[in-house]
Amino acid sequence: MSTPIARVTAARLAIREARPRRLTSVLLWAGQILLGALFISLGLAKLNGGQVQEFSLIGAGQWFRYFVGAAELAGGIGLLTPWLAGLAAAGLAADMAGASITNLTVLHNTSYVSMVFVTAPLCAVFALLAYARRQQIKALWAAIRR
Repeated sequence: MSTPIARVTAARLAIREARPRRLTSVLLWAGQILLGALFISLGLAKLNGGQVQEFSLIGAGQWFRYFVGAAELAGGIGLLTPWLAGLAAAGLAADMAGASITNLTVLHNTSYVSMVFVTAPLCAVFALLAYARRQQIKALWAAIRR
């Protein structure tokens, strides 16, 4: 039976071994820093009262704006955290997929439908980031399961 410290050390080593090559890593981090800063600001804007009209048109209530804002804030912070970056990218890909679907189906008769040209490419970018960090996601999952 291993100690908690040994499990944490083993998890850190597994995550470190799962890192991509140097140039790839630099490019991924550059994108993650930019997108992390963007989503931290977007999440804070939603939590501070932004996009009230858009979320009113969705019809789910303003609690949904707070939920999405918190998810985007957490995802942005996660993108800046080395061991959470892959998981955060996967979560933000799901967030952007939901935003794209909402823009196309619920908000299809409004001016917000054009936002799908922003949310769909962001979904693809986050999916690629999550794919690039897939070994880190696997290592994190293995560390959690121990």
